[in-house]
Amino acid sequence: MMYDKIIIRYGDLAMKGRNRGMFEKRMLQQLQLRLKDFAALTYSKMFGRLYINLNGENYSLIAEKVKDVFGISTFSPVVSVQPELEEIRAAALGLMKAIPKEPATFKVSAKRAWKKFPHTSQEMNHLVGAHVLRAMDNLKVDVRKPEVELKVDIQEEAAYIFNEVVDGPGGFPFGTNGKAMLLLSGGIDSPVAGWMAMRKGLELEAVHFHSYPFTSEKAKEKVIELARRLSYYSGAPLRLHLVPFTEVQTTLAQSGQDPLIITLMRRAMLRITESLAEKNGAHGIVTGESLGQVASQTLVSMDVIGRATVLPLLKPLVMLDKQEIINEAERLGTFATSILPYEDCCTLFLPKSPSIKPNLRFVEKVEGYLNQQKNLEQLLEEAVQQTEVLLLTPEDPEPEASAGEDRWF
Repeated sequence: MMYDKIIIRYGDLAMKGRNRGMFEKRMLQQLQLRLKDFAALTYSKMFGRLYINLNGENYSLIAEKVKDVFGISTFSPVVSVQPELEEIRAAALGLMKAIPKEPATFKVSAKRAWKKFPHTSQEMNHLVGAHVLRAMDNLKVDVRKPEVELKVDIQEEAAYIFNEVVDGPGGFPFGTNGKAMLLLSGGIDSPVAGWMAMRKGLELEAVHFHSYPFTSEKAKEKVIELARRLSYYSGAPLRLHLVPFTEVQTTLAQSGQDPLIITLMRRAMLRITESLAEKNGAHGIVTGESLGQVASQTLVSMDVIGRATVLPLLKPLVMLDKQEIINEAERLGTFATSILPYEDCCTLFLPKSPSIKPNLRFVEKVEGYLNQQKNLEQLLEEAVQQTEVLLLTPEDPEPEASAGEDRWF
């Protein structure tokens, strides 16, 4: 039995009101972009669903790409026939016989959305089920825990028969809730935070801080691979901003306030990211912080650090445990890259006893001194001006640098 369509379903909450048409349009664009290599596919929309007409294309290959498209709640491969009893029964039997391992139990779940169809949903359960049972001697009905649930969806334009419902990521279609900047460190947490933000409809541009000569080319390659993986999930090119942070970081390290180094560094990063956001039309900053995980992620620390910017700080992981984050990273395919032992600037100049309860007024006083004595604000602006941008896509073997060079040291 050859599937001829895929039914795409999406959550009603994400599609209500005047935004529904915009969401559907964006989801269709994302599907078409992700499936561009399958030339025979056509698309249609009906009754709050999207349909992919396979036209002979391989369902399994297409399903691998569809399952990661944001906004999709579930999808099913279906056999579509005219809404007539005998055609429905023939298709149902064909689908059951096509299952690789013959099941021992099943049930039929019919839904008559087209009310002019001459049989009710309950009647169709019996009419289709009896037809299948007569043809398959070893099959029995189990209405509570069947091995196969054979679904029959009767619409006016066609009847759809299927036995599989595949979960999608849910959320909102990519880019329907605006743009934000993602602080991408190269660790485990920030790529997971990026995926969660994209799932809620955000378009992201990633920001990574490097400190040559203290950080290496391998650290760069690690971050590029993580950004490319996020690009796969978005289905769109992703801009990675590579910020030279050496001068800023060494200046902060000379402040004589070792316990506050992490606090000062994070606040500087947020100021630079805010400037990049203004230049690139972003309206928020996404971070991979998890409450209490490290010294800079106590509630007091996050409060003091967050006051460095007026942009909304979005923290998708804030209430997750480390193991929960690791589980997500493994599922997304970022974990193996994140744990590669290549240093980033966040591991440099770490004090033995970082402050977990920094005082905002004192921190601002230290920053004022550094600005007066070391031109801190000018260093931040120079870091913004010297930032390089790579445009990454999942398919590209090598990124393209905005300055025409694939080097940033």
